[in-house]
Amino acid sequence: MERAADAILRWFSENISPNNKIFVFAGNGNNGGDGFALARMLIETGYYVEVFLLESSSLSLDCKANLERIKKQGIVKTHTIKDEVDFPIIESDSIIVDSLFGSGLTRPLAGIASSLIEYINRNGAKVISIDMPSGLFGENNPYPNINPVVKASITLTLQFPKLSFFIPENNQYVGKFIVLPIGLSLHAINTILTSYQYIDIALVAPIVKTRSFFSHKGNYGHCLIIAGSKGMMGAAVLASTSCIKAGSGLVTAHVPRIGYAILQQSIPEAMVDEDLDENHFTSFSSISKYSAIAIGPGLGKSPETISGFLDILKKVQSPLLIDADGLNILANNSRLMDLVPAMTIITPHAGEFDRLFGESNSGNQRLIKAIDKAKKHNVVIVLKGAFTQIVCPDGNVYFNSTGNPGMATAGSGDVLSGIIASLLGQGYAPVQASVLGVFLHGLAGDLAAEKKSMNAITASDIICYLGDAFNLIYNTKDE
Repeated sequence: MERAADAILRWFSENISPNNKIFVFAGNGNNGGDGFALARMLIETGYYVEVFLLESSSLSLDCKANLERIKKQGIVKTHTIKDEVDFPIIESDSIIVDSLFGSGLTRPLAGIASSLIEYINRNGAKVISIDMPSGLFGENNPYPNINPVVKASITLTLQFPKLSFFIPENNQYVGKFIVLPIGLSLHAINTILTSYQYIDIALVAPIVKTRSFFSHKGNYGHCLIIAGSKGMMGAAVLASTSCIKAGSGLVTAHVPRIGYAILQQSIPEAMVDEDLDENHFTSFSSISKYSAIAIGPGLGKSPETISGFLDILKKVQSPLLIDADGLNILANNSRLMDLVPAMTIITPHAGEFDRLFGESNSGNQRLIKAIDKAKKHNVVIVLKGAFTQIVCPDGNVYFNSTGNPGMATAGSGDVLSGIIASLLGQGYAPVQASVLGVFLHGLAGDLAAEKKSMNAITASDIICYLGDAFNLIYNTKDE
């Protein structure tokens, strides 16, 4: 608890001015103990702090010990909240520290606790929650959530993010979350079994392969990108370019005849294979030589395209990624899902996922459904969005840490498809390719946002910063 408070104190010292008055609201458990310990340290550092304990018949041992330390210190104003008349007047430039209830909460709050949370949410002051916004459950939450929950501006979570942070509807409570290491035993952490992983640079650095000095283009795969239709050739350009930029040795783009000149002029590094049809994909004669295949970006859904897509599903032996119109074809022809080869990667956003597998009324329900469908169909589902989720057939789920709202732009998904396909072609296993590809894609987007602002990011910018993203990972790998 002291280490937790010390980590929070360091964050406060760097981000919160001592000129701001701080109101610490504490509960009777260990989360309240964190608040008491923080209050004591803040006072010692020169902050003005008042502490408000939500009345309870008993306190946890650590909470009680830290409350006694505050009282012994004698310079922190402490108050007990028994009724609404005990709520303090909070100026808008003050800081509220929410340490009422932590991740162990399993039931909705009621009574004075509920009233206090509603009071906190009505104030204009900035709210910083310790570990969890009070009232939010660590995992499954009702939707819509009518329970009283603190709406934090920032959540300083201890050692690990919590599962509920990654669900879209909970963002209004969590705000921006920051993970603060508190020195827990790595050995103990590694012995805890979990199906959920948070993708950071430390996780992906060991995945990245080092290139041999004597290697040649044949060592890094030959990818086939089947994409594009009349009016949608940009999707083929973006997917093929990102596939090359992510390290593929060779890339062939199969496009309708109308796209031949566009691809040849846009991507001199790619080979171009023409479809028999002028405007859309219909067929591909031989796919056996390719080390990975991506199909779907800008493909369209003409009857001939659907027929050609079905033929690919029947013939493919290489690792396969399906995106965009490939997913829409699957959604409109449910029988085709059973033909999708094992360990295929599908990359739907929420709307495409719902068209494939049925409507979900919440992000939590969609995640549960994705786990079930990945197991049932033996596929890897890359569910795109904030904290993109990689859902594996064994039930494991990876949440991505990179990316920003500026990447919500046309063609961003096509770029991701090309990156993952490139990694598949280079010999990465489907889960590895998905985890690394999603992280790289988001990291390149973050680097682009730093230089250009989120408002101005284009899909092409994401491709441009892929090299810098790789370098950051390699630099971590070398440390």
